[in-house]
Amino acid sequence: MDIFEKARNFTMVKEIQEMGIYPYFHALESRQDVEVIMEGKRRIMLGSNNYLGLTTCDAVVEAGIKAFEKYGSGCSGSRFLNGTLEMHLQLEEELAAFLNKEAVVTFSTGFQSNLGIISAIVGRNDYVICDKENHASIYDGCRLSWGKMLRYDHNNMEQLEKCLQKVPETAGCLIVTDGVFSMGGDIANLPEIVRLAKKYGARVMVDDAHGLGVVGEGGRGTASHFGLEDEVDIYMGTFSKSLASLGGYMASSKVVADYVRHSSRPFIFSASITPASCATALEALNQLRTRPELVTRLSQLSHYVREGFKARGVRIRESVADVDTPIVPIYTYDQINTLTTAKALYEAGVYVNPVLPPATPPTECLLRTSYMATHTEALLDEAMDIIASVVAKEQEVAV
Repeated sequence: MDIFEKARNFTMVKEIQEMGIYPYFHALESRQDVEVIMEGKRRIMLGSNNYLGLTTCDAVVEAGIKAFEKYGSGCSGSRFLNGTLEMHLQLEEELAAFLNKEAVVTFSTGFQSNLGIISAIVGRNDYVICDKENHASIYDGCRLSWGKMLRYDHNNMEQLEKCLQKVPETAGCLIVTDGVFSMGGDIANLPEIVRLAKKYGARVMVDDAHGLGVVGEGGRGTASHFGLEDEVDIYMGTFSKSLASLGGYMASSKVVADYVRHSSRPFIFSASITPASCATALEALNQLRTRPELVTRLSQLSHYVREGFKARGVRIRESVADVDTPIVPIYTYDQINTLTTAKALYEAGVYVNPVLPPATPPTECLLRTSYMATHTEALLDEAMDIIASVVAKEQEVAV
């Protein structure tokens, strides 16, 4: 059998394209901002992870330019060899201090961070336990490890405990959960996860890719929000969202960080973050540290949007844990309706992300909207009016 047979049989994309509702690879012709030019037309951007709006911050952009001029375009090597700049060490030191952890290890991407952390920590005969709605990179990190993976239904603490009860006393165990879940926008039940981890001798890792800059004191993330910074063993995060750059990190004890640096194949065998990416992440961290009002503003706008959708009759997933995160899912239910609605919004001037299986169950497809601290109420009202005119009608039919 020809190994490419699966490619020839993959017809879904062609079918959706022929229907005129293919939603991917729309090309930006401007900066990633609250309004963009995409394929020649103004669109209100409600599909970005640029939560603090720092991709257009003058200081962040200038930092990247200066680093490019000083260090060139790249390091051409791994951190192990010729790829460590003094600036990499500075970023790790300052981020560790901000997160109140002993050490930070940086990776080239957020996806690679989860691959590198989990595959290094979870060894043969160890167990890793995951929330079913965890990010795909967590699952791939588990597959790359030699351990056994167990899963529990989303935020179901009874099932988590049953998973923990299956772990032999002689085995190591790591519980991994998103902090803020990337599709639903809700938050892990971290207090109960920590309690169960202590009860059964497990360690806890939180993927805070969508938590940093969003929740917690000064945007320090999910553990900070719950006052559990000393109880979470590993934070993972990215620079591509609130920190307006590219790359990822692990924050932990120095002992764990040193082990991962010398054991993680994705870290050892990958080129380091480019000088410009490192410098922009460092300056974005400085902006987050010195401008905590950005986090407050983001929370205010997130609440404004949730209330605005409710007033307009648009059905959304409710926030939990008394936190309004900037990820607001709108239910569109089936796949074709989701794609059709996303296209209608795009043509009306609002960009959102359609979320389809396997990211959701087949009957629970949704439109993922996300917000920035730099949005204005007027711009959000314009977007919500457009969304209500398109989506509310569709939701009535679906129900």
